[in-house]
Amino acid sequence: MNNKFRLFTLAALLAGSAAQAEDDANVLTLGGGIAGGPRYSGAAERVIGPALAIDYQMANGFYASTLRGIGHGRQLGPVNASVALGYRGERSERDRDGLGGARGSTALRGMGDVKGSATVMLQGAYEIVDGLELSAAAELPLSHRANGRTLSLGLTGTLFERATDQVTLALSANVGDRDYVRTYYGVDTAQAARSGYRQFTPKAGLYEVELGMTWRHQLDERWSVTTMLGLTALTRDAARSPLARKDTAPTGAVFVAYRF
Repeated sequence: MNNKFRLFTLAALLAGSAAQAEDDANVLTLGGGIAGGPRYSGAAERVIGPALAIDYQMANGFYASTLRGIGHGRQLGPVNASVALGYRGERSERDRDGLGGARGSTALRGMGDVKGSATVMLQGAYEIVDGLELSAAAELPLSHRANGRTLSLGLTGTLFERATDQVTLALSANVGDRDYVRTYYGVDTAQAARSGYRQFTPKAGLYEVELGMTWRHQLDERWSVTTMLGLTALTRDAARSPLARKDTAPTGAVFVAYRF
């Protein structure tokens, strides 16, 4: 399960597309590279693999993206808001890989598969001062609603910026409702019998904190390279879950993007 890592890479890879769309009309961005992170949230195993992105941003605010989903966003002064239809990937009890990254692990054997969910994603950001932004994002499942809802609060600051380079540092806190934390970090009676893990019932609340640094280098008008390094740390009941073999995990990615 690499949804959080996917959103972390999105912020850097596509940061310029929406802003440039107003001047350049419709903008198509293609990106590819390598990314690494845990096989699932709390996994001890790390995986590195290819990562691809396609993002089409229209000047009127509508967009279609393999990372952002299908939605609409608007900039109103210091406030940026968007709403989109997206997809939260499945989690498997087997080692499964795909274009979206790792989707499970044999360490989850006996836990059963968590089905993927169609979601509504609500996002908003407020520029407190130049170079410092406060953001919030909610992910609400439309299908398999028992998978639960999440809310993320973040703060992003620009450490360095010039014509060809931008370095940012982002800190976010992720909160899950009861269904979410029980789905991804809990072990019920039946799962305990099948998997050998002890029964565990986590409570709703803060489950993860993320810290990430991004360096975006513009090679020319169309080509850019983005490098990202991050660290995720499980907190509270999520960190105490028997599924959490590692409560901290490094993440990283290098992307090359071309803007049409």
